Amino acid sequence: MFRDYASYIKNIFGERVQKIALNPGFGCPNRDGKIGIGGCSYCNNKTFSPYYGTLKTVEEQLNEGISFFSKKYKAQKYIAYFQSYTNTYAEVEKLEKIFNSALNRDDVVGLAVATRPDCVDENVLALLENYSKKYYTVLELGVESCYNQTLKAINRGHSFEQAKDAIIRANKHNLEVCAHLIMYLPCETKKMMLNTAKIMTSLPVKILKLHQLQIIKGTKMEQDFITFPQKFNLPTADEYINFCIEYIKLTNNKIIFERFVSESPRKMVVAPDWGGLKNYQITERIKKAFV
Repeated sequence: MFRDYASYIKNIFGERVQKIALNPGFGCPNRDGKIGIGGCSYCNNKTFSPYYGTLKTVEEQLNEGISFFSKKYKAQKYIAYFQSYTNTYAEVEKLEKIFNSALNRDDVVGLAVATRPDCVDENVLALLENYSKKYYTVLELGVESCYNQTLKAINRGHSFEQAKDAIIRANKHNLEVCAHLIMYLPCETKKMMLNTAKIMTSLPVKILKLHQLQIIKGTKMEQDFITFPQKFNLPTADEYINFCIEYIKLTNNKIIFERFVSESPRKMVVAPDWGGLKNYQITERIKKAFV
């Protein structure tokens, strides 16, 4: 059996803990010209930004999210999850003010910050390390691929060496690191993708979030998919589940798996069409292979 995130968090707190996705309105250096223009070829932030958007404050977003989940699940704690865009792309004083605004509730017990590997300087890491002394704190790094040719092809704007460096430095600051990886990116073979399991296991990564590639409407990758379909090898759901089983076996139980799939709104997905399968459904099917 592999180590799953829900059980891991429940063991820490003794109860269910729910992430509340937040959008503080940060930008992205790969969009505003600091690193690049146009962003990653696969990215459309509408697929993973909270529906309540940036017109509301972080406190208002958090309260609305907690109100929603408290009706579904009784007596639980929450993690403030800064998800949209690059959530360390600001002066550290601004970051501290925004993070503090999300931690100003007794039922918020953790902080999760998603960002790019090239946007975590020592001041940011020191700030997060300070939070980790009082709150459960995790730094989620968008690694996406371990291959520079792939990162260049998807216009990611950073190298794998930068990702590796960020992971190692975060570990030196006693931070729990979650690495986000996309499987079945164009031109990556199955052997290449499986090798990332070995690479991640060799690094101080605590948690992995695997996502299958989804072709999203309105992205540069959608145009590539239409023009050069031969570059893509998108799996069926069954093929992807079997792939994940192979992937897990290469991590030697060191890694905690938080997710296996992306759950973008179906109306925004060009391909693949898996009939709306959810992460928990995929996870349950993977678990059966280890019974």
